[in-house]
Amino acid sequence: MVSAVRRGQSLSKVAAGFGVSRSTVRHWVNRAHSQRLDRVDFSDRPPGRREPVNRTARETEDLVLSARRELKECSALGEFGAEAIHRELWRRRVASIPSVRTIGRILDRRGALDGRRRTRRPAPPAGWYLPRLAEHCVELDSFDIVEGLVIQGGLSVEVLTGVSLHGGLAEAWPRAKITAKTVVSAIVAYWRRFGLPAYAQFDNDTVFQGPHQHRDVIGRVTRLCLSLDVVPVFAPPRETGFQAAIENFNGAWQAKVWNRFHFSTRGELTSRSRRFITAHRRRRAARVDGAPARRPLLDDWSLDLQKIIDGRIIYLRRTSDTGTASLLGHTFPVDRNWPHRLVRAEVDLKSHRICFYALRRRDTSYQPMLKEIDHEIPRRKFHE
Repeated sequence: MVSAVRRGQSLSKVAAGFGVSRSTVRHWVNRAHSQRLDRVDFSDRPPGRREPVNRTARETEDLVLSARRELKECSALGEFGAEAIHRELWRRRVASIPSVRTIGRILDRRGALDGRRRTRRPAPPAGWYLPRLAEHCVELDSFDIVEGLVIQGGLSVEVLTGVSLHGGLAEAWPRAKITAKTVVSAIVAYWRRFGLPAYAQFDNDTVFQGPHQHRDVIGRVTRLCLSLDVVPVFAPPRETGFQAAIENFNGAWQAKVWNRFHFSTRGELTSRSRRFITAHRRRRAARVDGAPARRPLLDDWSLDLQKIIDGRIIYLRRTSDTGTASLLGHTFPVDRNWPHRLVRAEVDLKSHRICFYALRRRDTSYQPMLKEIDHEIPRRKFHE
């Protein structure tokens, strides 16, 4: 409709051609303004601001909760309700102190009351388990494999998918079979076109991580990342949330491509998938432009699998009931006082150390180092 109006057609003629009212045509023309059509966000959204104008700032809510904790632990009177918090903030001469009723609503919203109502805490920021990523300073690309697809006639299909965390830059590679070599070839082409992120995240599939039957294995995909100074990150097994971005895109790809059309060949699927990816990127052009900058991949770079590997590998894991974590085919003692909790294990291949950091969704800023272990990965020749 917008394109037709810009070509000189009247609002009435365009409205009649599309079977809508003139006001509808005028609405979308006004939405587009003078922007290029591939840059316009035509997605529906509710009217008004994303957050109410009178919503209390997050910093103020955190200050209220902090004052409550201190009063609960240290107050001589033992009072730590809304009125006591209001008095404490006034004593500290805090600017713009919320009213007692507002403080009460903050405590209710943040689950700090003694009642047994279900607590709905704010979601942690995207990439909260990597500090620089959570601060929107760097970008992370997630990769995954969609398996079990069969075209009528018995043609099996597997799809390698990728999406960036902050920019939403997506890609999909339908293939007969996804192998480590396939993944390396696809990712290199993807990074040559769009640039290198700071992190690349995978699940624990052997295609990404390498064989599991041997200890201290550094697979082909991991070596690719290390050779480009991209930190590979492996999500914890059977955990929700860490792979949410790529899983969401996998669902969208299957709903909008695989389930919508009938395919006779893999070529037809690839063509339809390419159209979807092009439209998907156009829809998210503004978000992609606002994402953290990427480093260019040098034209003369080539992958040397026999080169001595260096850099960091990150494993996200949940500890056992005795506070141990399993990675690289080993079980490492982390902290007996941190059982069944999330940790980030950073393997430094240069200094031959593994540092374990505590992770908490409720308090993403709380990431102290729990344990530092010396561990050297043997320098083995990579077998093709």
